[in-house]
Amino acid sequence: MRLKFYEENDEHLIEQYTITEEQLRYTMSPKASIELVKQDKNRHAILVLDKDKLVTFFVLHEKEGVKPYSSNEKAILMRAFSTDFYEQGKGYAKAALQLLPGFVSKHFPYIDELVLGVNQPNIAAQSLYKKCGFVDEGRLATGFRGVIKVMSYYMSKIDSEKLD
Repeated sequence: MRLKFYEENDEHLIEQYTITEEQLRYTMSPKASIELVKQDKNRHAILVLDKDKLVTFFVLHEKEGVKPYSSNEKAILMRAFSTDFYEQGKGYAKAALQLLPGFVSKHFPYIDELVLGVNQPNIAAQSLYKKCGFVDEGRLATGFRGVIKVMSYYMSKIDSEKLD
């Protein structure tokens, strides 16, 4: 399994990705996310591939994107995190989150904090993020579907040693 930046020639992978209305209650679709990425150089679409199949998708958002969630100028926001509906329950989301710190250390060496927002009712996602090292410090923000918990993963030297 590997993480890679989205490129134009990956469009066919986005077309094959299945995201349900239920999932869209909590996140943005990869297709809509990529439209925003094309308009904002501080947004980076990330594909999580198992062999050549897109199984998980998210966006890393630098600078202005982080500000509603963290005052740390060395933080990056993970947003629009989803797993293809037909690939859920196979451990891809957890594996992607475990690969994320090394990926960020390699491509964004100045980043020392990963930030995300998770809808308060989405207990399963909160539990997954905690298992992967994100901490809930009681910060709340307003998301596009209401109040969200802000969680952070603090990068360490160990993460930068995990580079592939």
